[in-house]
Amino acid sequence: MIKFENPNGYIEITNNYFANLVGRAAQSCFGVTGMVNSNPYQSIKSVIKNKTSKENLDQGVIVKSINGQLTIDLHISVSYGVNINAIVDSIVNKVRYTVEEATDLKVSKVNVFIDALN
Repeated sequence: MIKFENPNGYIEITNNYFANLVGRAAQSCFGVTGMVNSNPYQSIKSVIKNKTSKENLDQGVIVKSINGQLTIDLHISVSYGVNINAIVDSIVNKVRYTVEEATDLKVSKVNVFIDALN
């Protein structure tokens, strides 16, 4: 749960909302073939729900809030033969813009881990 204060009061945003928002933004970028499980909990969750990486948007997303600034970790798989540097730049810009526009919170860092090539 991410909680912050604005002039009108306190706002609480769940980690699930952030994970789905970030997952949707990352998967819409060219060259991204899916999200990859980032920890054992997500692996077990995807097996139990029997969902693929395209259906499970929060898979491979970790959002941390430190002093009102967000750090986002993404674990993705990309298409073989594409420019990885261009994909990562695109993902970082798209995720930062999407989160800042939707929540008005500052994204301090977006870490992209490429765990698979398809």
